[in-house]
Amino acid sequence: MHVCVIGGSRYFGRLLISHLLDAGATVTVLNRGSVPPPPGVTHLLADRDDETALRAALAGRHFDVVIDQVCYTPRQAALATRVFADHTDRYVMTSTVEVYADLGRPGGPLLPESALDLTSHPIDLELPWHEPQFLESHYGEGKRQAEAVLLRDAAFPVATVRTAHVLGGTDFTGRLAHYLDRITAGRPVTVHPDPQAASFVHAPDIARFLAWTSTATFTGPINASSQGTLTAAELSTLIADITGSPTPTLHPTSTSTATATATATTEPPSPFSFDRAYPMDTRRARDLGFTFAPLTTWLPQTIRESTQR
Repeated sequence: MHVCVIGGSRYFGRLLISHLLDAGATVTVLNRGSVPPPPGVTHLLADRDDETALRAALAGRHFDVVIDQVCYTPRQAALATRVFADHTDRYVMTSTVEVYADLGRPGGPLLPESALDLTSHPIDLELPWHEPQFLESHYGEGKRQAEAVLLRDAAFPVATVRTAHVLGGTDFTGRLAHYLDRITAGRPVTVHPDPQAASFVHAPDIARFLAWTSTATFTGPINASSQGTLTAAELSTLIADITGSPTPTLHPTSTSTATATATATTEPPSPFSFDRAYPMDTRRARDLGFTFAPLTTWLPQTIRESTQR
């Protein structure tokens, strides 16, 4: 099998490539070259936003599957539908749980893939997707529209992997470190007044799942999440218990009315603190033959490993 990974040089992308190589796949990595790819792969240099450069890099090549780790906007998705039309038999886009954010509500239920219907979702290619600040503030919407473009317009079969919040491994985001630094130092953690449950997945598990999708034949969206959910308050308590730190002080944001005994703060909420719940239902993955590990089996060890870095 010949697999092309777009991006893939950081975080769980490197784990994904290791899984593919261990399974005997021929792997091509396509990126701008800002981070060297792992050994054992063919490296194509191109900016995925540059159609001319992409076509030149792909000339004469064909892949059994493309795994796109860095598709954030409908423009990028539309370009992919054009450029890869004659270069792949299957396309897997790494998406996000944030596509469900607008469906969330306090105490909201597990959401199956069918909860989000993208068949008529509006697509706007003219929005300033190229502006980093706009893209960051419209992350979920960018992924929604990117999924919609690929699922509607691609000439090849498409699967979109809606990934929960990833923890573990060589996490460059600093989100778990934010909690560890504050809690072990006895500093307060800023959360929403009523932080809601969120879905998480272990970095090795999502890498294994994406490698599994390369040999699967299903199409359409699929949720990728560990079993179980956690609120920012519960995560804070777990970290304190594992690190032997005092019970963490939780400060609510001042965007909503604080409790009578709490001191509101103007700081933004901590990562993984949400005012609405949109946890994911993973029955489709299970029915197709993949079972994600329960959150309780890997998160405590991930926290311990993070304290040692």
